[in-house]
Amino acid sequence: MIPFNKPYCSGREQTYMAEVCRSMTMSGNGDFTKKCHSFFEDRYGFRKVLLCTSGTDALEMCAMLCNLNEGDEVIVPSYTFVSSAIAFIREKAKVVFADSGKYNPNITAETIEPLITPKTRVICVVHYAGVACDMDAIMALAEKHGIIVVEDAAHAIDSYYKGRPLGSIGHLAAFSFHETKNIICGEGGMLAINDERFVSRAEILWEKGTNRAEFYRGMVNKYGWCDMGSSFLPSEFNAAYLWAQLEQIDDIQQRRKLLWQTYYDVLQPVIDKARFTLPQIPDYATNNAHMFYIVCPSLDVRTRLMSYLKENGVQSTFHYIPLHSSDYAKTHYTDIAELPECDRYGDCLVRLPLYYELTEDEARYIAGLILKFQEAN
Repeated sequence: MIPFNKPYCSGREQTYMAEVCRSMTMSGNGDFTKKCHSFFEDRYGFRKVLLCTSGTDALEMCAMLCNLNEGDEVIVPSYTFVSSAIAFIREKAKVVFADSGKYNPNITAETIEPLITPKTRVICVVHYAGVACDMDAIMALAEKHGIIVVEDAAHAIDSYYKGRPLGSIGHLAAFSFHETKNIICGEGGMLAINDERFVSRAEILWEKGTNRAEFYRGMVNKYGWCDMGSSFLPSEFNAAYLWAQLEQIDDIQQRRKLLWQTYYDVLQPVIDKARFTLPQIPDYATNNAHMFYIVCPSLDVRTRLMSYLKENGVQSTFHYIPLHSSDYAKTHYTDIAELPECDRYGDCLVRLPLYYELTEDEARYIAGLILKFQEAN
């Protein structure tokens, strides 16, 4: 069986984790954490970054920094992982679900604008599959209405919008280094802060509500409880594993892009005759090869295709169940609008295996199975 995902070890992870053992500084914010912070700030131009224990934690920090009150509204995609919504619900906000666009699962300025009200405080955009939302249009909307923009960039490491790194455009951003992502450390994430007004408080939230970061920099002679917070920073073991990955990021990205292109090159020539559609990358966006997916014409076709792939030794998977159709949403919200494009992706999108150790022959084999299925159906 060709698995859907296989976590990649670049070769130096164990060496660096052994260094952590010898250093006796294991709890976090040590040398490897600082190396990772410097890497992201230098390479991508984020004003400030803070490693977190997960992408979910990074989103929860974003929500806390937005200083929301009960009744405030936050626009989020319905086609996303539950963390994109829960982070804001924890802060007593009401989430308002936005539909996906026609050509990819991202939300757009057109699906966002009708949802803006005087209560809207935040727009949370998700760069699905690492492909950018149209950030100029969304930031213009946000500026017009005085709204904070949070980029859920869980899929979007090393991907760009008009030459700007994703996660550097909104006021705040959250990344994930879960084992299914391009760059991993098992469980891990990162908060990126692009607006200076959030930097100081972010450090306090990160340090369990204390001003310990200022103490370590010699700015205060003691530290204490200042604000809310939690244990958001990861251990040095996570940071050490992540650092080994970051040292190989260009190699990892090159390999993933080659495999993505292999799928595309086999499938694209017959797309006019096929009943499925391939990922579309807008001119303003780059492709970081986070995933390769196809969109089937119906739920029935997707179900049969996934069974056919499994019968032939390939593990594929669907993705999100739209949040607006979840049991939680149906229980807690009575004014959910119809979101037809989001429902279509929920029913019809299927993800194919894509990981560093997948071979080009395996990618061609999987693409060939899809063509055989198409011819027979």
